[in-house]
Amino acid sequence: MKRIQRAAGAIVGSAVGDALGGPFEFSLRGAFSARFPTPGAGGEMCGGGGWDPGEATDDTQMAVLVAESLLDRGGLDLPDIFGRFQRWAVSDPKDIGLQTEDVLTNGMPWDLAAALHFQVNQRAAGNGSLMRASTSAVHFAAAGQEATMNAARRIAALTHGDRAAWEGTAIFHELIRVTFEDTDPLTALPDVLALVHPDHRDRYTTVLSPHWHPDEATEFNGAVWPCLGSAVWALRTTTSFEAAIRAAIDLGGDTDTVAAVTGGLAGAYYGLDAIPAHWSLPLHVPLPGFDGRVLRRADLLHLAQRLAEGHG
Repeated sequence: MKRIQRAAGAIVGSAVGDALGGPFEFSLRGAFSARFPTPGAGGEMCGGGGWDPGEATDDTQMAVLVAESLLDRGGLDLPDIFGRFQRWAVSDPKDIGLQTEDVLTNGMPWDLAAALHFQVNQRAAGNGSLMRASTSAVHFAAAGQEATMNAARRIAALTHGDRAAWEGTAIFHELIRVTFEDTDPLTALPDVLALVHPDHRDRYTTVLSPHWHPDEATEFNGAVWPCLGSAVWALRTTTSFEAAIRAAIDLGGDTDTVAAVTGGLAGAYYGLDAIPAHWSLPLHVPLPGFDGRVLRRADLLHLAQRLAEGHG
């Protein structure tokens, strides 16, 4: 499969999962399949819970902000990404994580805000850095293993002071990279886990094990490690993009983010053409604070191409 097909699949797939999962956030397990029992029948991009049909949440909005910074600045400019996040955060987005909002609005500089939040609260292992990682994973994939994992950690640290969040985001980056190299990300997991910081390797080894099931999670899937574990479980236990997304949303809880992470992995794995058109065509990504801009499927495809080719 051509690399651009995987890149577009990762970015569009993540946005699709986000938009499908948003209306089911905090729902009971199985709610998606109970409402849409027949795969492929259509109508699933239904909206609800404050979201319009096809509207992406903060997960994709922040991923786009990361992408546009990487392209506009010609590479990783952490203060610029943080500034874009701040501009967005104070512009009344429909949804924003409590931790992310505090970090972006506490008045601290970009290189201290997340660390100080963690120092005070001692809790910063949410999935908010993982949810936005599809675009940066595509951009840094060609730079190699060390570069993509380090970039993931540095971008994650802008809003999350707990290294657990950095490591989960780095794993996601590396899984996307190996998928682009036509390697099965599931078989690559042992090698990827060997690169995780020793303080966090055991917990990721547990949730990424072939034998782990989301029912075994000891934390809500709004935490970074059960979120990533659930996404990998959805990819491992299904055989299509659509089935993986359905499985992810049916877990309940933080459905938009679990489905966004699943969509990034499954989109890279199966490619753009595997994403149902009736899911991707209604996509739209508002960008509060950025002059009323709304990105649609064609814009996401253009972003994917530029990110994959490394064009600023």
